Amino acid sequence: MDLREYQRRAQETDRNPSNTEEGLIVPLLGLAGEVGTLLSDYKKKLRDRDTYRLFKENVAEELGDILWYVANVATKFGLEIDEIARLNLKKTRERFLREDISECTNPYLLFDEGAPPEEQFPRQFSVEFTQQMQGKTAAVFLKWNGHIIGNRLTDNAYADDGYRFHDVFHLSYAAILGWSPVMRKLMGRKRRSQPKVDEVEDGGRSTVIEEGISAYVFSYAADHDFLQNSQTLDYELLRTIKKLTANLEIRERSTAQWEQAILTGYHVWHEMRSHEGGTVHVDMIKRTLTFSPTTNTHR
Repeated sequence: MDLREYQRRAQETDRNPSNTEEGLIVPLLGLAGEVGTLLSDYKKKLRDRDTYRLFKENVAEELGDILWYVANVATKFGLEIDEIARLNLKKTRERFLREDISECTNPYLLFDEGAPPEEQFPRQFSVEFTQQMQGKTAAVFLKWNGHIIGNRLTDNAYADDGYRFHDVFHLSYAAILGWSPVMRKLMGRKRRSQPKVDEVEDGGRSTVIEEGISAYVFSYAADHDFLQNSQTLDYELLRTIKKLTANLEIRERSTAQWEQAILTGYHVWHEMRSHEGGTVHVDMIKRTLTFSPTTNTHR
């Protein structure tokens, strides 16, 4: 039996089919009650162990009752349970099916494919971070292809929190997601031959959004040991990022890919901060971001 057929037939046994307040609250309370009963059955299993011989049968019955109430609530809110199931699978796959980059032989299409070569990100490149002291303040500048890019950055904070190295995060977005308006601007790789793309995808608004994401994640990371030993991120954080980028080309990347980019960036950021500088290596084909210390870093 498919879910659509189940939902239709479940409605035939609804004793209160109206969409009044009572008609809605009864299945909602029933849903909560059946979940409670399921928990109670599991408590009995823990208490009685193998002597509770009807455990599986009772769990199956309770799950069936929960399914009935889910179908009933969906119907009364004008929803199709098969569509709910489809969207849930899409959400969970995007959230949890993270790719094994080490086995990546068929990379996704990069956003600047088809653009003139001078408007594309180099597929492999390295950026050197050098720290210098300006009085008592540490400042960092970036060098790519033998040239300084961007401005010298400090933490712009009362405390030394390492945000001066935050361009590592933009490089991680480029490496893992194939996207970074910030780095595209710094490297002079804006897609000027496509005026609308240059305006929307590579312009000031998208750059502000990316910087905002970096600052937002940094604030979250500060409350979680700067993701030192984190393997996952809060889903609400990732969902907010998806909302912020919903109208940009990066919307094609999943929450799992964003999670991978953020965690990879923080892994390299920790190494960078520990060495007070170094070189970040970006490989957009293999989707990797790696770090190597440099011997000429100024402290």
